[in-house]
Amino acid sequence: MTEIRHQPVAPTRVQSMATGAVIDAHRHDDHQIVHAGRGVLTVTTDRGTWVAPATRAIWVPGGTVHAHQAHGAVELHLVGLPVADNPLALREPAVLAVGPLLRELLLAYTRPPLDDSPARGRLRGVLLDQLRVSPQQPLHLPTPASALLAAVCGLLRDDPADQRTLPALGRAVGASDRTLSRLFREELGMTFPQWRTQLRLHRALVLLAEGVPVTAVAHRCGWSSASAFIDVFRRAFGHTPGEHRVRRPR
Repeated sequence: MTEIRHQPVAPTRVQSMATGAVIDAHRHDDHQIVHAGRGVLTVTTDRGTWVAPATRAIWVPGGTVHAHQAHGAVELHLVGLPVADNPLALREPAVLAVGPLLRELLLAYTRPPLDDSPARGRLRGVLLDQLRVSPQQPLHLPTPASALLAAVCGLLRDDPADQRTLPALGRAVGASDRTLSRLFREELGMTFPQWRTQLRLHRALVLLAEGVPVTAVAHRCGWSSASAFIDVFRRAFGHTPGEHRVRRPR
């Protein structure tokens, strides 16, 4: 069994990660905010996977075993917060919207000097205030527990462009669509179409970070056309895939 690294204090720092780089499973006693100032980052726990481009951040509560993976060249900004500082009152990981002010606060707070000066204390206070009003984003891809549901989700993870219906996927794994529909709701808290859309959006963010053209991303993720992909992406993230490529902090 792989040993889970335990770091009592969650570091506050900037860290560069090459595309495909992984930080293995570990945990902190402290809470942590994880923000990719450049590129796309995924954070995985036993509950699922959270994905965050430069316009999002991931909240990781203290004690959560998690691993990171970079997609594209990632500039990782990490903010550690003592367990007494939980501005979101959340006990589960979450994806947060990062507007221009919060982004600048995250960048400034994670860069040297990492001292205890009054100025940095004031910066921290404003950062916590902004986190309290940051809306959560539905960018969580939950992990199934049952073998049947895991088999179906595995088929789609292998090929997000797979257009088979739930009954067809059920025949492939030996389950009825009624059983699978129930499992999606009970285990993942969403319907099959909702989960598949989340999967496709996750994969699209990764492919965009790797420089894949928008039309190719649409095709590889299962949308019928680039325009259909752009419409879903805009509704999910508030901007088009083309705009996403240039939405980078300074």
